[in-house]
Amino acid sequence: MRSRRRKKSGSLLSFSFYILAVILLTIMLRYFVVERVVVVGGSMEPTLSDRDNVLIDKLSARTGNIDRYDIVVFPADGVFLIKRVYGLPGENIRIDESGLIYINGEVIDDKYAFQVMQDAGRAGGNGVTLAPDEYFVLGDNRNNSVDSRALEVGSVRDKNIRGRVMIRLTPLDEFGRVK
Repeated sequence: MRSRRRKKSGSLLSFSFYILAVILLTIMLRYFVVERVVVVGGSMEPTLSDRDNVLIDKLSARTGNIDRYDIVVFPADGVFLIKRVYGLPGENIRIDESGLIYINGEVIDDKYAFQVMQDAGRAGGNGVTLAPDEYFVLGDNRNNSVDSRALEVGSVRDKNIRGRVMIRLTPLDEFGRVK
């Protein structure tokens, strides 16, 4: 009879450790690896829409693995903004009167522009030269986006980038990798 009780208490203890390990792993994944974020507003349309749920990769931000055209999440005025990276650390980014984007004096092929940009903001004139820890971000819906062109957002420091958008979770009919 005693050996049966020991087996039950041993397996209960084993099960408890297993559950604790799963909970700790889940917490670690949530805080250090991936996170779900809800898109607020239409500044990234048509790529992402208001109330889309996306999964972000937090490791890419921690390791400095952010590339041009990645979609990143960062805090601004108490909310998370989601924008596309155009300017990388140390680059000069300039937007001319016709809405063309120049990086270090060369015009780029902007495959994510769905409309002509009406306001160059602080990237007009001689443009903006980014510090070694800054990125310049734009919304895909350029004329309905508060982004690095605006003084209230400005250049985004690498330490403020929360993560890079990887997967759209909802709506389910659009589930998959975000390009």
